[in-house]
Amino acid sequence: MSESHSPAAARLVVGVSGSLGSLTALSRAADEARYRGAELWPVLAWEPPGGDLAARRSPAAAVLVEDWERLARERLLKALREVFGGLGSGLPGQALIARGGPGPALVRIADREGDVIVVGAGRRGRLCRALWPSVGRYCLAHAACPVLAVPPSPLQAALETAHRRNVLRLPLDTGRLKREFDAVPPGA
Repeated sequence: MSESHSPAAARLVVGVSGSLGSLTALSRAADEARYRGAELWPVLAWEPPGGDLAARRSPAAAVLVEDWERLARERLLKALREVFGGLGSGLPGQALIARGGPGPALVRIADREGDVIVVGAGRRGRLCRALWPSVGRYCLAHAACPVLAVPPSPLQAALETAHRRNVLRLPLDTGRLKREFDAVPPGA
């Protein structure tokens, strides 16, 4: 006699850091989960300041682990509130915090058949790629499941331009900004 096991529900495992790119990825993952009838698993990966090796060497780090974990949980909850207006997305699944680097944590969690990893595509440019390792590239290279890399919001470039002009104390061309914001499709 053979046993029939119901297949595990498909999951969209999305990396969340609180950045604008990760919030865009979380929103896209929620839309994709609704479309596929899948579970949504937002994951915020955290590491102790200086990395795990430095934390193992310091006796004070053991005392601070609970605080670092609490701060990571608060950052994840804040990101969920920003995207969904509350803690619930209206989708099945669960929010997780994982200790470790974001890429390895996402690959470790997305271990079921039917899982999809969703990450923000991140910043573009040689300098950014050289200074900050790409979570998306790590997941593409190591994941056994599909990886969906979500491009940055069109508003992110306008926001970064406005921030740069503000830092340099240059006048802001509000007419140009208004035209750029009006050109963005609703929901982007």
